[in-house]
Amino acid sequence: MSGRVTFVGAGPGAADLITVRGARVLAAADIVVWAKSLVHPDVLADVRPDAEVLESASLSLEALLPVYERAAAEGLHVARVHSGDPALWGAVQEQLERCRELGLEVEIVPGVSAFTAIAAIVQRELTIPEVGQSVILTRMGGGKTPMPEKETIARFAEHGTTMAIYLSAARSGQLVDELKAGGYDDETPVVVAFQATWPDELVLWCTVGTLEATVKEHKLWKHTLFLVGPALTAGGVRSHLYHPGHFHGYRRAERGARAQLRGTKA
Repeated sequence: MSGRVTFVGAGPGAADLITVRGARVLAAADIVVWAKSLVHPDVLADVRPDAEVLESASLSLEALLPVYERAAAEGLHVARVHSGDPALWGAVQEQLERCRELGLEVEIVPGVSAFTAIAAIVQRELTIPEVGQSVILTRMGGGKTPMPEKETIARFAEHGTTMAIYLSAARSGQLVDELKAGGYDDETPVVVAFQATWPDELVLWCTVGTLEATVKEHKLWKHTLFLVGPALTAGGVRSHLYHPGHFHGYRRAERGARAQLRGTKA
């Protein structure tokens, strides 16, 4: 029997935001490795009583490798639990490579990312027609992990669309400077979210001009995500998708509405 490692996205925090597939993996795993500082303990509610549970905060990749080696040797199933979605800042790729070298079967179960959870909390669509049709996920440079030279907040801000900015609360002043340098003005709306979907969540509205003061007033420096961009407050527009003049393989367009949508006379 070959060993397996499943990387599970636990979602942003609330235990009921883990996927059904992710919960099933945790309930079946022989070993569960999780980050206590990033994953709410309620996520582990269905872990088997006889499963081995390891907290990963003190473990380097090298310290974790013996767990994967044991899984390969004994045919065990390891559930490696990551906050949010493993595809974003999860340090998953390097683990995948080691697991494959050991001959382990690997699987990734996606999770709800914090930026989508926050959009749901504030009840906003992030892609508004004629305002912003893209979402940029990024973080400030200058942290522990180097950023590619061209990937700066200022350069991304030049697009003027919606941005979800992670891992940047500790340098809120620099963040504001870069957002302004890229073209956002002081009145551009911002959502500041700390520990979204956790019991102690704090979700605040502010603007680029008041972002730094808001962060410092509430003493936020980690577990904080920013949504920035005009789409956060835009209204009065609609997409073509559900317009009566739009047609596709399952719906015919209404003649007059089709002309209206195209900006022509019926």
